[in-house]
Amino acid sequence: MKEGILEVLIVNAEDIRHTNLIGRPAYYVILQCGTKEYRTKISPGKHKKVLWNEKFKFDFPLSEWKNLTHIKFRIMDKEFFKNNGFVGETRIHLGGIIIEGTDKGFIVVRPAPYNVVLEDDTYKGQIKIGFKFIAKVSLLRPQVLISIYS
Repeated sequence: MKEGILEVLIVNAEDIRHTNLIGRPAYYVILQCGTKEYRTKISPGKHKKVLWNEKFKFDFPLSEWKNLTHIKFRIMDKEFFKNNGFVGETRIHLGGIIIEGTDKGFIVVRPAPYNVVLEDDTYKGQIKIGFKFIAKVSLLRPQVLISIYS
């Protein structure tokens, strides 16, 4: 059996919802897979396109595989007069990426656009995300015994 590392590249977002009533938007993304969570830098939404171009790594230990079935991306807009504005989210099922990456040793999924789902389950805009899964041999593999006969 193998364990691995999932690298996630968040490239950009286009045509996402603008939640600020006043001022310019300041977008960031919260990535969550299992109990691990990351946050991108803040990027202004100029010309309907937001650019992050950031990589994140998630460890996939053998003991956690059943809990790491999907990854969630929440796009947020930093606001002046309230906490933070929810823009939308994307959930991606990881089963195919993990299975194929484990079978072949690695898999690269080039950045592709995914729909951004709003609170009312409609879509507005897209976020472009890429993946790389690298399998590694588990540290729990059985030891090989060698005996020498004279």
